[in-house]
Amino acid sequence: MEAEWASAEPPHLQVNYNLLEGRFKQLQDEREAVQKKTFTKWVNSHLSRVSCRITDLYMDLRDGRMLIKLLEVLSGERLPKPTKGRMRIHCLENVDKALQFLKEQRVHLENMGSHDIVDGNHRLTLGLIWTIILRFQIQDISVETEDNKEKRSAKDALLLWCQMKTAGYPNVNIHNFTTSWRDGMAFNALIHKHRPDLIDFDKLKKSNAHYNLQNAFNLAEHHLGLTKLLDPEDISVDHPDEKSVITYVVTYYHYFSKMKALKVEGKRIGKVLDNAIETEKMIEKYESLASDLLEWIEQTIIILNNRKFANSLVGVQQQLQAFNTYRTVEKPPKFTEKGNLEVLLFTIQSKMRANNQKVYMPREGKLISDINKAWERLEKAEHERELALRTELIRQEKLEQLARRFDRKAAMRETWLSENQRLVSQDNFGFDLQAVEAATKKHEAIETDIAAYEERVQAVVAVAKELEVEHYHDIKRIAARKDNVIRLWEYLLELLKARRQRLEMNLGLQRVFQEMLYIMDWMDEMKMLLLSQDYGKHLLGVEDLLQKHALVEADIAIQADRVKAVSTNANKYSVTDSGYKPCDPQVIQDRVAHLEFCYQELTQLAAERRARLEESRRLWKFFWEMAEEEGWIREKEQILSSEEHGKDLTGALRLLSQQRALEDEMSGRAGHLQHTIAEGQAMVQAGHFGAAKIQERIADLQAQWAALEQLAAVRKKRLEEALALHQFQADADDVDAWTLDALRIVSSGETGHDEFSTQALVRKHKDAAAEVASYRPVIDSLHEQAASLPKEKMESEEVRGRLAGIEERYKEVAELTKLRKQALQDALALYKMFSEADACEVWIDEKEQWLNSMEIPEKLEDLEVIQHRFESLEPEMNNQASRVAVVNQIARQLMHSGHPSEKDIKTQQDKLNNRWSQFRDLVDQKKESLNSALGVQNYHLDCNETKSWIKEKTKVIESTQELGNDLTGVMALQRKLTGMERDLAAIEDKLGDLRGEAQRLAEEHPDQAKAITGRLAEITAVWEEMKNTLKNREESLGEARKLQQFLRELDDFQSWLSRTQTAIASEDMPNTLAEAEKLMAQHEGIKNEIQNYEEDYQKMRDMGEMVTQGQTDAQYMFLRQRLQALDTGWNELHKMWENRQNLLSQSHAYQLFLRDTKQAEAFLNNQEYVLAHTEMPTTLESAEAAIKKQEDFMTTMDANEDKINSVVEAGRRLASDGNINAERIQERVASIDDRHKKNREAAVELLMRLKDNRDLQKFLQDCQELSLWINEKMLTAQDMTYDEARNLHSKWLKHQAFMAELQSNKEWLDKIQKDGMLLVSEKPETEAVVKEKLSALHSMWEDLESTTQTKAQCLFDANKAELFTQSCADLDKWLGGLEGQIQSDDYGKDLTSVNILLKKQQMLENQVEVRQREVVELQSQVKALGQEVKDTDEVDGRRQVVERKFQELLEPLRRRRNFLVASREVHQFNRDVEDEILWVQERMAVATSTDHGHNLQTVQLLIKKNQTLQKEIQGHQPRIDDILERSQSLLRDESSNGDGIRQRLDDLQRLWRQLMEEAERRHGRLKEAHKAQQYYFDAAEAEAWMSEQELYMMSEEKAKDEQSAVTMLKKHQIVEQAVEDYAETVHQLSKTSRGLVADGHPESERISMRQSQVDKLYAGLKDLSEERRGKLDERLRLFQLNREVDDLEQWIAEREVVAGSHELGQDYEHVTVRTRHSTNTNTSWYEHKHATVRTRHGTNTS
Repeated sequence: MEAEWASAEPPHLQVNYNLLEGRFKQLQDEREAVQKKTFTKWVNSHLSRVSCRITDLYMDLRDGRMLIKLLEVLSGERLPKPTKGRMRIHCLENVDKALQFLKEQRVHLENMGSHDIVDGNHRLTLGLIWTIILRFQIQDISVETEDNKEKRSAKDALLLWCQMKTAGYPNVNIHNFTTSWRDGMAFNALIHKHRPDLIDFDKLKKSNAHYNLQNAFNLAEHHLGLTKLLDPEDISVDHPDEKSVITYVVTYYHYFSKMKALKVEGKRIGKVLDNAIETEKMIEKYESLASDLLEWIEQTIIILNNRKFANSLVGVQQQLQAFNTYRTVEKPPKFTEKGNLEVLLFTIQSKMRANNQKVYMPREGKLISDINKAWERLEKAEHERELALRTELIRQEKLEQLARRFDRKAAMRETWLSENQRLVSQDNFGFDLQAVEAATKKHEAIETDIAAYEERVQAVVAVAKELEVEHYHDIKRIAARKDNVIRLWEYLLELLKARRQRLEMNLGLQRVFQEMLYIMDWMDEMKMLLLSQDYGKHLLGVEDLLQKHALVEADIAIQADRVKAVSTNANKYSVTDSGYKPCDPQVIQDRVAHLEFCYQELTQLAAERRARLEESRRLWKFFWEMAEEEGWIREKEQILSSEEHGKDLTGALRLLSQQRALEDEMSGRAGHLQHTIAEGQAMVQAGHFGAAKIQERIADLQAQWAALEQLAAVRKKRLEEALALHQFQADADDVDAWTLDALRIVSSGETGHDEFSTQALVRKHKDAAAEVASYRPVIDSLHEQAASLPKEKMESEEVRGRLAGIEERYKEVAELTKLRKQALQDALALYKMFSEADACEVWIDEKEQWLNSMEIPEKLEDLEVIQHRFESLEPEMNNQASRVAVVNQIARQLMHSGHPSEKDIKTQQDKLNNRWSQFRDLVDQKKESLNSALGVQNYHLDCNETKSWIKEKTKVIESTQELGNDLTGVMALQRKLTGMERDLAAIEDKLGDLRGEAQRLAEEHPDQAKAITGRLAEITAVWEEMKNTLKNREESLGEARKLQQFLRELDDFQSWLSRTQTAIASEDMPNTLAEAEKLMAQHEGIKNEIQNYEEDYQKMRDMGEMVTQGQTDAQYMFLRQRLQALDTGWNELHKMWENRQNLLSQSHAYQLFLRDTKQAEAFLNNQEYVLAHTEMPTTLESAEAAIKKQEDFMTTMDANEDKINSVVEAGRRLASDGNINAERIQERVASIDDRHKKNREAAVELLMRLKDNRDLQKFLQDCQELSLWINEKMLTAQDMTYDEARNLHSKWLKHQAFMAELQSNKEWLDKIQKDGMLLVSEKPETEAVVKEKLSALHSMWEDLESTTQTKAQCLFDANKAELFTQSCADLDKWLGGLEGQIQSDDYGKDLTSVNILLKKQQMLENQVEVRQREVVELQSQVKALGQEVKDTDEVDGRRQVVERKFQELLEPLRRRRNFLVASREVHQFNRDVEDEILWVQERMAVATSTDHGHNLQTVQLLIKKNQTLQKEIQGHQPRIDDILERSQSLLRDESSNGDGIRQRLDDLQRLWRQLMEEAERRHGRLKEAHKAQQYYFDAAEAEAWMSEQELYMMSEEKAKDEQSAVTMLKKHQIVEQAVEDYAETVHQLSKTSRGLVADGHPESERISMRQSQVDKLYAGLKDLSEERRGKLDERLRLFQLNREVDDLEQWIAEREVVAGSHELGQDYEHVTVRTRHSTNTNTSWYEHKHATVRTRHGTNTS
């Protein structure tokens, strides 16, 4: 197949394929050849021990003999003897023996058989040898690191060993066994690490790989005896063979490991006999420890396998903590003991092998393998125990979370249910039809809410069931609370049903009353018409009035049926005097009687008026119309004159709405009135005979209309003011409720029990503080609302007191928020300090254990090892010192702030500091012992080095004897003696150090004192000899010495100049900002160095001119050329520096731009990712969250916009300034600007789409909620199980409520319809979705309505007789039970029992109201049955019996309620008095406290607490007044205990007056304490400041030169001025102290003493300042004198060089010039000398 593919390929591809295949084959052959050669040499290196050798690896191993011998040599064990013979079967058998031995050694041989080796398979033969190398040479390699004690083995361990040994060597980086060894540096580094005497590693070059490899291989072979397994050609390739390299490196590892082990073996020879005895003891110890350990393991496994866990979170946490304690405390010693057992057994066996004894093997059951197996079982049990504990802990945590969620939900449900019970228990239905109808709608909304709330109640029940299924430990409490929620729910449903029945009765009655009002209004109108005196003045008028009167009579006759029907309906609500009464029956009867009387009166008036109209037929229509208007005006005046302005916000809004409706009616009525008046005026103008009466009526009506308008304006204004006041009170109530909640939160004293809980509380408090801060605008808006009230309302005590109380409570909340924040911060700092202190102590314990067990060795190598460990200890100690400092700092801060746990903090701090001090002393002690031992060894080494050094320098000095004194000789001498003076000074310093060291060591080591002083004497003798030689040489040099110094300085300067030019000429360009800053700093350092060399350059030029002046010798000419080159190089250096500075500045600016660009691009990348991965949410909650997230994202974009714009502007500025990277900068700027604009547009577009999606999701959610509601109601409407009579009555009532609920929720559907149409008009793209939803909703609603109507009709027609019978039976049974409950004479023994009885009484009354409706309903049932049943008397008789029983129970029920209410008032009063006394007694302890604080912070806190107490007292005064007022009514009641009440009232009043007085007195005492503590605080700050300045004044720091002296003097002048300025502060303190003493403060004596201390401290500080000023002045003058003396000495030395010259001149002119030059020199010298003398004289005089 491969041939076919090859033939199908193009020719050139086939050629390439063949070439690649050939190259691959070649590389494989080369690698096999290298491996064969390496493995052959390795095998021979081991077979040489038994005098054997192989030549061909593949051939010589085929018979198996050499393979067996090789394994015997490597393993040290005897293998079966090889089979004799040369046949293939013999060879296979021998090879099988070798392979079987390898398998016994757990060597895995994959796909390898004996026939492969016998057949000479190259690859498998090499694999076999490599497997043997891995097993016997590499597998046992392990390296233990110091940091983590991690064990590594085999190849990684060998690589780690190589890295550790070559660490720190230049050009050596070993990271593999191939390319890291090609240059040979690694091999040389390994040899140099162990044998530094064989290699000069610094001379090796990385580029000369062949030499490095050859050198390392030869040294290893000749000096270390390691077989040369590799050749340089094998390594110096692109990819050396890894196995070959590993094989060769392993020989290094074993050799150096053996070399180290051989040193140890010498010490063991003298211990053979002791080892035998010790071995026996160790065996006994092993047996005992093994038994104990195995027993402990078995017992622990039994404990760990126990799965009986505590059934609570705390219990499981404690078990987990105990398990962790076992793992960290109990188990580690046992693990160490196990390791010690292995070490002990290994030690026993090793010692016995070393002593040629029979190796000890423990008996069965106590082997290491047995212990390891038992330990593995222990680990397994431990792991299973941990998993089980973790699983149980997670389960318990989930249960606790579930329980907390249950408690939270249960609390919410209980609160909601209680509030709704209170709501439905109120019968505030109103007193007119509109109010009752509004109450009905409100009740229907309440029913809807309560029905919807059932799912939440069931959710609480479901959570409780889940906890019960999971066996929660506190399930009894959960079950009790669940039952309470269910009980509250059922009770709420009963209350709701009873209220519905009462509401329906009120609604029916109000409708009857409304009908009566309509009839009465009509009869009043008719009465006014019939009583009119206008009987007409002419026939047409009389006839018209008669026709109208006929119509009126017809109307009166028609209204007769209406009056009768209304009277009948009204009498239904006044049939009996018992049961629930929506109104007083007497009122109903009075209204019915009044209605009938009015109707009879109207009938009589109609007859009378007809008689009068027959007498007079002329009646003016005008007077009738005017009378109608006047009636309407009087009616409205009565309404507008009402003083009712609404009792609450809802009532005020309702009245204002009615007022606006009335104003609209007046506007419509005004036109009709004007028309009527116009008609009357026209009649007057026409000269009507009744003009005077007409004019009078018009004027009267206009006056009434004006008064009506005025009344309407006044009432509207009053209603608006009442509305504003009620709105203010409602908002104030909301603010008060929030303030109480916030006060409860921020006044909590909980600060957490550990660091984690405290941090959680800090986060919660942060949220609470943010909420408090954000609530300020709400209070401000409340102030604005109060300001908008009428002036008398705004300035009323109620409004102002309410605002002041709110402000005080808010300030109190804000203040408590700050105090709680400080308390939480102190607690957090305390826990942090304790944790840091514990960590430090653990570290100290660990290190102390190591130091106490350490012994100081005598050998230098061991000492260096210990010294290295001490060096690694130093950084750890520094780290721990910083941690200790942090602990001390936190402790000081906490104690300074007056932390409550100050004593514990101080104890912990002192404990830690004492431990740390003891540990440092121990370290210093051990280090001193180590340094002392090292000092002796180093001293001997230093002596040898110093002696060799001195001899070397002596030879150098002696070698200069042959040089001359001319310039040539001097230059040669310079080359010889370069650096001699520095070396001699260093040698002399070294000798001084050695003398001091010798003296010290001799005192510390008296036993070695003779050897120490002897070595010092030898070195001293050699040093004296060298000094004599140098002295003789200096005497022979003469004047050449000075010339030599100049040339040496010239060489040094030129060398520096060359180095500096090379450094500046560097073409290195920074790639990062750090590199740019580093290069800038280095370049600036070069500038400073150049400036420092400026003076040396001038001196060099002057000296060179003087030396070469007039000289023509070739050497001097060469020197002149060097000086000229020096000038050129100096000038070029400055130019090079400027160019390099410009280049680096541009690079630095470019790197800054790149850094800012990366930040900007990171912002843009984040923005693009967010914009690209934002999806449209599918729910309303997620849509709102997405909008909030997008708005936050855009806010972040706005915040980052300035940064991005600054980057763009900076880039453009760099490009315009001509930066070297201008093109790149412009590209980056354009990219960033474009991406930023695109992101901004995309963000705005995304926000608009998210808002559109939110509107759609809101509409869809409303549709979904309505759909769910319709489906739920559809299930109720479809319930047709009405065929049973026992539940027919209740179903009919429920269905009536159900139909009312449907009608009230029709507005919900209309609202959704309206919202959908608005959404379609604004967003046409949503039209399809919206219309589909709306059509589905309308269809569902129509189905629901039709189903409801059908069910109503079916219920109405079903089984009327059974319904009546069941109703009577239920009522009769219920009345029997009620009679037994009413007859009880238990009215309660305390307040709790009375309240319980009242609740029961209320429930009975609610049941009575419900049953009363049923009794009334029986009448309608009797009427309905009258059409179907013949014997109606029996049915009606049964109804009357039930009704009579019901009425007889109403009066006893009312009397029992009155008794219970009276009993509750008495018990409530006693309870309130007791509570108030307890409240006063609790506050009395605070008011009479003598704790006035011990520092300023505590005093301020106590003042705030006392102010809070006074505010509480003021706020509690109305409560006391209310109790006193209530007591008066109780004292008037003779049945109560008057004497006891008076006694308790006297006690309460006495305690209240005492509390107010004590609070006021404590306020005064605290003010005095605050003044004193404020003074102490200011004095302490002043003392602290002066103590700091005093430490500075007492400092022994001295200036090192003139510049530092001037700096210190300037600094002291600044401090001195600060001291002078501080006098005002001290004066102010003195003034404050005198004022306190003059006022007779209780601590006057202490204040006076403290002030005197401050004054003394300030006076001493000024004295120290003057003293230090004098010292600094003297030091400065001394440095000035030294500088002038140095200048003079330098000048003299320069002139001595010229004056000491032996050149006398070549001719007359030359002699004359030199004479003149000498004279000028002498003159200058004398002038300089006199100037110096004058300076010294002036200094001495001063």
